[in-house]
Amino acid sequence: MGLRDRLLQGLTRSREALSEIFYMGGEVDEEFWEELEDRLVMGDMGAEVALKVSDDLREQAARENLRSAGQLKEALARRLSELFPAAARDPFSDVPSCVLFVGINGAGKTTTVGKLAGAAHQAGLGCVIGGADTFRAAAIEQLQVWGERSGCEVVTRERGADPASVCYDVVARAEDTGADLVLVDTAGRLHTSPELMRELAKVVSVTRRRAQMPVCVVLVIDATTGQNGLAQAKEFNDALDLDGLIVTKLDGTAKGGIAVGIADKLKLPIFRIGVGEGIDDLQAFDALEFCRALVGAGEGK
Repeated sequence: MGLRDRLLQGLTRSREALSEIFYMGGEVDEEFWEELEDRLVMGDMGAEVALKVSDDLREQAARENLRSAGQLKEALARRLSELFPAAARDPFSDVPSCVLFVGINGAGKTTTVGKLAGAAHQAGLGCVIGGADTFRAAAIEQLQVWGERSGCEVVTRERGADPASVCYDVVARAEDTGADLVLVDTAGRLHTSPELMRELAKVVSVTRRRAQMPVCVVLVIDATTGQNGLAQAKEFNDALDLDGLIVTKLDGTAKGGIAVGIADKLKLPIFRIGVGEGIDDLQAFDALEFCRALVGAGEGK
């Protein structure tokens, strides 16, 4: 299954919720534009984005005489894609690189690290995994399984150890072995806990001081959390100065527009998206392809 097919399949619920308006058989009139704005808001893009996009599309439709569902959906997809900042570099292929994964519990950090390690190994990159979530024994065990599956070494310490020390060790190990890529799984942090966020800031600071390679801090966010995800992203960005995002579980929500809302609000690039459970369902992000799948562009005439 190709990228577009995986996106179409993974974003089915979001697409159905948004694109229904294009099949109502009515005129492209004031009611249509109001309904479109409402659908964008309900898709978790946020009121500001919804108003801006619907107004721009209305002007374009009048200027270019766009009337059919196919024309309008393609124009909408292209307008939405413009809201995503482009990444200056892909930290998973532009190596050497060290990536710290942060986020709340349950967002999918550990699984994401494992999938990316597998992809790196398949691409012929030397990859070392760091298990800096020393609070959950299950997290370390899960990483070790991923390490065996992907052929990547896992560096960790005993339960309860200082997470910053794990980061120090894994960077040192990567330098000793000449690894191209370091992927560090950190413990889940509640974005509402200043103490835990300060501890995570220390982990980031230690890693940046120790590593000779570029260090990226990437927030893994669960799309099903909706607007709460935007609040999470803002708090993590304020505390850690994030470099970008990975949005998971887009196949489990009818509100995939949260990816649009977060990227636009925080001006952060999205490096990868998860549109399914399989290892191949964690895909490099292409803004236009994502938006076309989100609105169903190419499906209607």
